[in-house]
Amino acid sequence: MSNQFSKEERVAFEAMLEGFQDALVLSRNCAKYQTDQRMMERTNDIIWRPQPYIATSFDGTDQTANFGDVVQLSVPATIGFNKSVPWIMTAEELRDALQEDRLGAAARQRLASDINVAIMNVAALQGSLVVPITTAAGTYNDIAACDSIMNEQGVMNSDRYCALNSRDYNGMAGNLAVATRSFGNEKSEKAYERGYVGPVAGFETYKLDYGVRLAAAAGGVGLTISTVDGANDYTPVATRVATTGERSNVDNRFQTVTVNSTVGVVAGDAFTVATLEAVHHITKQSTGQLKTFRVISVDSGTTMTITPPIITNQVASDASAAYQNCTIGTKAANSAIVFLNKVAAPVNAFWHRDALEIIPGRYAMPSDAGASIMRATTDNGIELVLQKQYDINTMKTKYRADVKFGVVNKQPEMSGILLFAQV
Repeated sequence: MSNQFSKEERVAFEAMLEGFQDALVLSRNCAKYQTDQRMMERTNDIIWRPQPYIATSFDGTDQTANFGDVVQLSVPATIGFNKSVPWIMTAEELRDALQEDRLGAAARQRLASDINVAIMNVAALQGSLVVPITTAAGTYNDIAACDSIMNEQGVMNSDRYCALNSRDYNGMAGNLAVATRSFGNEKSEKAYERGYVGPVAGFETYKLDYGVRLAAAAGGVGLTISTVDGANDYTPVATRVATTGERSNVDNRFQTVTVNSTVGVVAGDAFTVATLEAVHHITKQSTGQLKTFRVISVDSGTTMTITPPIITNQVASDASAAYQNCTIGTKAANSAIVFLNKVAAPVNAFWHRDALEIIPGRYAMPSDAGASIMRATTDNGIELVLQKQYDINTMKTKYRADVKFGVVNKQPEMSGILLFAQV
């Protein structure tokens, strides 16, 4: 065929794939789920993924009164990202193989960046564990605070990752380079010579050259929410039956709550509610620390969608008992909402591997329609497709590199954000 890739182009594609795979830093640290692409097309690229079960235990040998339903919660995952880098090369430009390699390198860099940014955005905007630090980044205690909030709420202590923006990462490296520097100290020397931090407080750390920036909260000081007698208390359900009798899955990561006002509140804001304390997800014991929440959307002048839902088990049920995530110290019709993002700052995300999941997608393109196609799959499951088509009228060759994928935060309570300089 006239549009077939040359041997030189195939070698370049292999180099492009290798560089693309190396650049997928964040996706290597997420869970992956392969889907049946025919089934995904029939379901509009949406699949429901299960969340972990949480069991409830009781004392004694006689458990007659304690048998109850076990509720399996799930979340919708969508293959919703279709990223492409197209370019054209003229017959003159094709004489320069170096030019072609540079364009391929730029394409792989951009697509890898798109995937990393998508993962970072999901973690940064939906992670509900919030750690505000009043000072600039610089000590072990900063990352250790993320370790503490995860441990207190029962998040597994393995496969934890933290992605820091460049300034905060270098602040951590500066602490290592100065506070612990001595001759022959490999950790200190790497921090001084390469700005390298590495494992800290149970997290593998990574430096990012991009990231979400969270604005200072503009919500009023007088914002309140009712916590009286089950008001705004959420009861998890696996499915819901419509008036027509149809049964459908329910996304239990989010809840619509009623507050006295949403003026100034925007998606991304982080907050606590007075006397609403986080509990350990397994033992249900209070941590003594206020539960942190994120605003997902503002729906009206008095309602907003938040994550995670407020599950106190005030309205008792098997599901509420199993998935309880907070407890109320003092109930009030006007419990104060306190925002944690007091100062605009870049977001540093941390997560457990099982919280974030990447779902590779695939294109089905005809191989006999005049365009030449090469495809390859990375270790992460992401498929990179390169296409080429020549136009005899203009003597120009069209190229395009494509990836298709989805990212889902299956459990916002196993991921969160670290904010510095929140005075």
